[in-house]
Amino acid sequence: MSKKTNKRKSSARRNGRNGIDRLTIEKIKEAAAGIHQSILRGRKPGMKFPVRALSNVHYSPSKGFFELGRRKKERTLTVTTIKTFAQTLKLMELSKELVETDDFATKRDAYYQSKNWGEARFDEQSESDAVMDDIEALFSLYGISREQLRFYPEEHGGAVAGELIVIDRDPETGERIEIDCTRFGTGSYSIPHSVEHLEFKTKAKFILAIETGGMYQRLQNQKFWKKANCILVEMGGVPTRATRRFVRRLSESARIPVYAFVDCDPYGISNIYRTLKVGSGNAAHINKFFCVPHARFLGVTPQDIIDYDLPTHPLKEVDIKRAKDALKNDPFFQQHKEWVKALKQLLKMGVRAEQQALAKWGLNYVIEEYLPAKLKNPKKFLP
Repeated sequence: MSKKTNKRKSSARRNGRNGIDRLTIEKIKEAAAGIHQSILRGRKPGMKFPVRALSNVHYSPSKGFFELGRRKKERTLTVTTIKTFAQTLKLMELSKELVETDDFATKRDAYYQSKNWGEARFDEQSESDAVMDDIEALFSLYGISREQLRFYPEEHGGAVAGELIVIDRDPETGERIEIDCTRFGTGSYSIPHSVEHLEFKTKAKFILAIETGGMYQRLQNQKFWKKANCILVEMGGVPTRATRRFVRRLSESARIPVYAFVDCDPYGISNIYRTLKVGSGNAAHINKFFCVPHARFLGVTPQDIIDYDLPTHPLKEVDIKRAKDALKNDPFFQQHKEWVKALKQLLKMGVRAEQQALAKWGLNYVIEEYLPAKLKNPKKFLP
């Protein structure tokens, strides 16, 4: 790389450092300084992390997501914790370096970086992932996510098509790049690992988040987004962090609603949709960043199975258990009588139905009949 290119890249990094980057560096330094002060005073240094467990989670209807409680666990430097303590500090040091140089590391990268840390190295990636989760939980108290700590997941985000221009930047020069999501032909825009720097332009009326790749591809190929003036997002099962954050930021920026279109089964309802809307219990420390509280459930619903005479499959034991667990233990579903009624109806029927079941009435029935009929009355969507 030439000196001119290096200078341009360095300048872009300095100019591109935003408030969250400065806050991240500041909080890492504060954590390190606190440990240093404890040592100077002859005390055992320690760090307090939020407890990441269902027992420390509650659902806030006003905020609309699963929220982390106040319980914390303290990691004190002792003979038995010295390795984990050192690993935690080394990962924090790596994060600071990544933010300062405008770089990133995947979770796998971070694991291999530790191989140069001597006795502090991780033996398995599961160990580094666990420490990384603790660090994220610690800094989430200051509004900092793992992506802002510059640790990215391996998986990419979902696909996007429709009436949307995404404004990205050239990572080398910082130059703004406008990406038109209507001009990918039969392809789609792929959501990047980190979406914090993105900006949006759109006149779309809503976002349609779709569970399966097959249904997304049909709606994309037939340009349903043009007919309905919307933005299509493929979730591909339980949506990735990047997908959820993209939908959240886009919907808030454009001030448009989000409708979820998933299979009618306990997994689609209590895992895919619930994760998109309110997050999950064991990741409560990140829900405030990644969930989409104003999302609504467009379908497929248990009542749709009856109204559209859809082909079905019997509920499996795991489906029944999942639905009963949702009714008994999930505070989100318990807060909404409509969902209690729908889940009980599904259990009574003893069947499940896929999105593609609508193809019984024609390959494009979902475009020509089902979605237009649904979209006439969004107020009737399940919460």
